[in-house]
Amino acid sequence: MDLSAISPVLLIASLMVSATPILLAAIGELVVEKSGVLNLGVEGMMITGAISGFAIAVETQNPLLGLVAAALAGAILSFIFGFLTQVLLSNQVATGLALTLFGLGFSSLIGKSYSGVKPPASARLDIPLLSDIPILGPVLFRHDLMVYVSVAIVAGVWIMLKFTRAGLVLRAVGENHDAAHALGYKVVRIRLLAIMFGGACAGLGGAYLSLIRVPQWTEGMTAGAGWIALALVVFASWKPWRVLLGAYLFGGVTVLQLNLQAAGLAIPVEYLSMSPYLITIIVLVIMSSDRNRTALNAPASLGRTFHASH
Repeated sequence: MDLSAISPVLLIASLMVSATPILLAAIGELVVEKSGVLNLGVEGMMITGAISGFAIAVETQNPLLGLVAAALAGAILSFIFGFLTQVLLSNQVATGLALTLFGLGFSSLIGKSYSGVKPPASARLDIPLLSDIPILGPVLFRHDLMVYVSVAIVAGVWIMLKFTRAGLVLRAVGENHDAAHALGYKVVRIRLLAIMFGGACAGLGGAYLSLIRVPQWTEGMTAGAGWIALALVVFASWKPWRVLLGAYLFGGVTVLQLNLQAAGLAIPVEYLSMSPYLITIIVLVIMSSDRNRTALNAPASLGRTFHASH
């Protein structure tokens, strides 16, 4: 095994790229859950965004249009979930699982004609002067636009939840939807907007996978990323900056196991491949062991159905 082949600078730069799809999906799901809705359809929205963005980017030869299309596809799919759960009052868990199954099937059908097709290249955003700084330059300032957009979304969500009236209303709806309704807030409308934002973020995360991180279409290419995003929200105790930290931790483990495989570590590849998921499960078990702490941070109305007639 040759560990000298692993460059720490490239490792850190790669983990930011690896974490971006999960970070986008997780920060969207955090906003959804803050409004009191549990959407288990993140995987379905991600894979739908992956194929929608890929197809539009290939047909128009414009990766930016592909990303916009992916966000729209995720938002539309999430709106269907929102309509079913908030207006027709269907079960959130069952509807979310159905959304994932639909997304996987839909993407498989649409994606058949795109297997082996190469999408248009996405430009790197080398920031002048800053990208030339030793060590810091390659790590922080030589990424594609979506890496910076994902961090900006995290910052925006944190500011919105902590300092704005909209964030206060969203949190109020998530904590006690009946009290928020009594005060005159449109609970269903607020939740639908939060659900669509979460869907758009998940769609973007999927498109990042198919257009930038692994520039090709492969059936089932999200490979559980949506479920990891859901787990990250719990791991982060519903706090935006902890979502960023958790996503980068998962991205770091993923990149490290790939590098260890390339270096020839004498461990079966299957064990290395499952390590990111295994570590996520261990962290969640540790977090969940303190039930009171988890319960204190979770929105009180999470997963509960709202009846406007109350």
